Amino acid sequence: MPLHLMKLAVGVADLDHLKVVQAARRRERKQPARSPHWIFTRNCPKRTDEVLAGGSLYWVVKGVMRCRQEVVGFEVDNDADGRRYCRVKLRRTIVRTAPKAMNAFQGWRYLAPENAPPDLTAGDSLDLSDEMAADLRRLGLL
Repeated sequence: MPLHLMKLAVGVADLDHLKVVQAARRRERKQPARSPHWIFTRNCPKRTDEVLAGGSLYWVVKGVMRCRQEVVGFEVDNDADGRRYCRVKLRRTIVRTAPKAMNAFQGWRYLAPENAPPDLTAGDSLDLSDEMAADLRRLGLL
């Protein structure tokens, strides 16, 4: 069973904004059209084999886990100052998930498959707008 990762989408307002931010970063990096999207993190997961066995990175947007992207690779490299970092490669497709309230954390965390929210399809009753999800959170219902 694959292991997942979760990460906060800091400064991201909603899923449409996440798509815009990711597209802008790919343009800045001059990535080829079909290459995976990637994010940088200081520490590389130690359980990469489990994550690469079908795991995803679940994004937490404004305190709610809202979507995921499949993890397709890891690369360890050094920046211009010689500091080591990890590049987490993600499939570009963003899959909406059932909203799941999350507490803040730093960096990334492992997410066991049994704790991952299910994917949503168009028309699912849990496919809430970001505004409605925010209202439900304020009321303590999400």
